[in-house]
Amino acid sequence: MFKKLLATLLLASSFNVFAAPQIGQDFDKTAQPIATENPSKIEVNEIFWYGCIHCYHMDPVLETWAKKLPADVTFKRTPGLPNPSWAPMAKAFYTLEELKLFSKLHMPLFDAVHKQKNLNPTDEKAIIDWITRQAGVDKAKVEEHFKSFSMNNKLNRAAKTFKDSGATGVPSLVIDGQYITSSTMTGGNQQALAVADYIIANIRADKAKVAAPAKK
Repeated sequence: MFKKLLATLLLASSFNVFAAPQIGQDFDKTAQPIATENPSKIEVNEIFWYGCIHCYHMDPVLETWAKKLPADVTFKRTPGLPNPSWAPMAKAFYTLEELKLFSKLHMPLFDAVHKQKNLNPTDEKAIIDWITRQAGVDKAKVEEHFKSFSMNNKLNRAAKTFKDSGATGVPSLVIDGQYITSSTMTGGNQQALAVADYIIANIRADKAKVAAPAKK
């Protein structure tokens, strides 16, 4: 596996076109297989944290890439949760999703932390106040989401995803619950996306082989 479609996928990248991305260097297998939401699709899952400056820089590049993904590939985000101090921003992510505010406040939340520098990503009370002000919703409603039972379940799943992925930092890209890559592993954001494209193409090719009728 991972020896096909090299010239097409890596021609525009900074990789040497004569050498494929190397497992154990540019990407790796996840520590444990991670179930995807739709087995009929190839899933790309970004593990990120709003408090991470590298995630902030990755986001616009990733957004542009994700918008051009083919129909057989889905993209999602999971908040990184390697320790309890990251939980407030994980709660913020899920709250924005629940309140249908993600598209409106995702980037402003990043900006508040890294551009305006007026929001502590580990201060839950400040984050609740920020969402309340920006969204113009009742503070009690935001607090309700932060403290809900369903939120605890989501945080547990996020923590498990982080552990099972084998990620050592963020942002990391988990492809189809089987492989992980990152800008740290590859040397840059565009390089990480080129490796993701490479893995996607090979997973697609393998699925096509499995789906094809056996030759008699």
